[in-house]
Amino acid sequence: MCAHLGVGARPGVPVDDVLALVDAVLREAGLTRAAVRSLATLDARAAEPGVAGAAAELGVPLRGFTAGELAAVSVPHPSALPLAATGTSSVAEAAALLSAGAEASAAAGPSQALLLVPKRKSRRVTCAIATCAPVCPHERAPGVRLLPLAHGYIAGEPGSPPTIPTPHTTAAMDTHAHAHTDAHDLRHHGDAEVRDEKLIDLAVNVRTNTPPDWLRKKIADSLTGLAAYPDGRAARAAVAVRHDLPTGRVLLTAGAAEAFVLLARALPARRPVVVHPQFTEPEAALRDAGHEVGRVLLRAEDGFRLDPAAVPEDADLVVIGNPTNPTSVLHPAESIAALARPGRTLVVDEAFMDAVPGERESLAGRTDVPGLVVLRSLTKTWGLAGLRIGYVLAEPETIALLEGAQPLWPVSTPALVAAEACMSPAALAEAEHAAHQIAVERAHLLAGLAEFDEVRTVAGAEGPFVLLRIDGADAIRDRLRLLGFAARRGDTFPGLDRNWLRLAVRDRATTNRFLQALDQALLLGG
Repeated sequence: MCAHLGVGARPGVPVDDVLALVDAVLREAGLTRAAVRSLATLDARAAEPGVAGAAAELGVPLRGFTAGELAAVSVPHPSALPLAATGTSSVAEAAALLSAGAEASAAAGPSQALLLVPKRKSRRVTCAIATCAPVCPHERAPGVRLLPLAHGYIAGEPGSPPTIPTPHTTAAMDTHAHAHTDAHDLRHHGDAEVRDEKLIDLAVNVRTNTPPDWLRKKIADSLTGLAAYPDGRAARAAVAVRHDLPTGRVLLTAGAAEAFVLLARALPARRPVVVHPQFTEPEAALRDAGHEVGRVLLRAEDGFRLDPAAVPEDADLVVIGNPTNPTSVLHPAESIAALARPGRTLVVDEAFMDAVPGERESLAGRTDVPGLVVLRSLTKTWGLAGLRIGYVLAEPETIALLEGAQPLWPVSTPALVAAEACMSPAALAEAEHAAHQIAVERAHLLAGLAEFDEVRTVAGAEGPFVLLRIDGADAIRDRLRLLGFAARRGDTFPGLDRNWLRLAVRDRATTNRFLQALDQALLLGG
């Protein structure tokens, strides 16, 4: 990734002060000096020895822009002080965007200038980083765009246009209205946030850039066998080997969602209880099957941590997620195992466990916990939501009950091939690597969110998503949509309200662009 630096400096600033802030901002972006392509500033500051010396030290051209050119650029962090002193509300951000915009104009394909790191300040210097990014035909990148000079204005002045891109029209979402009268729409899922709109997706927890090419090829090769009925024996055996279990303890399903329906229909539960906030489909499936469902609501003030004593003793079916969606809390395996009782079915949704390095706290493969049912999904890590593949690990008697409730050939041949492929040692190593990368990117996202006084995140996130609270998050979510980002609303999860949002973990550049959009959304709210 190339970096175009924008620098604002007071008269007489030494070169060491400029370079110290430049290096700090580059580190924040995960870049080195080798990535720098230019250094830009106000033309009146280009002759400053500290600024000129920094460009020479970096070995890049120094660009000077007039105050009028800089004032014509929309910046997310305008300030009255530089506006009064230089005629532009942020020298660093505007200069960086202008410099990156020059590269975007010269690019072979459609490109745009994006602010990668907003202005950072030391005592005498400000610095920002912009980059030139290609425009993806399937996304509208919501970073700050370089505005044509004909549409320029001084940010914040009366009568100026808003500093946001052209709004997207918010489509009516299919929320699958449930007959059960409830304040929470249990049938609302993250895909409804992005359906029919070109938004950058932080609402769906499927890993980006998936399936990988090798898995796509295996799935494509399986299409030559579609004339034959699906045979799940090889895939079932592969799952059993992966978890060191006999095949009689494995059932393949059309995603974890089918497993919830099978459990609701096949098991003779009299008092089912769901631990919330968590994925809402288990409760929806139970209610659809005619069950009256009890809820145990974990509390935000306790960090949404499980207290086994909160689950009623007479509950004969208990459902809990680990790590839990949407809280991203990873409960200790022994705390969950402590919920097991004679005559009780303990269902643990581990759909996101393969996104946890080492899969620590997993109960998959355990045979010493009575009534244990573990659900796994291959749709999240491997990008197979459209293929529908998951599996159940349980006692043979439970597997037999669930299998008896399935239709014939419930899992397609391509999905079976994918399941077998994802159990290979090479695939498991790739998933482990991805889990470590998610942890790194999640830490970056959380560090960025910590910069906002208005934002409070749930501590100790371990999944590929984070849960955060902002007063009026529903309005913030709408503003984020105008800025090109889809976030998952929290108020459809029992135990949460309109002040909660869930964000999927994405790559560094996307996260930085989102943090910038969030900053703008908060500013627009006053």
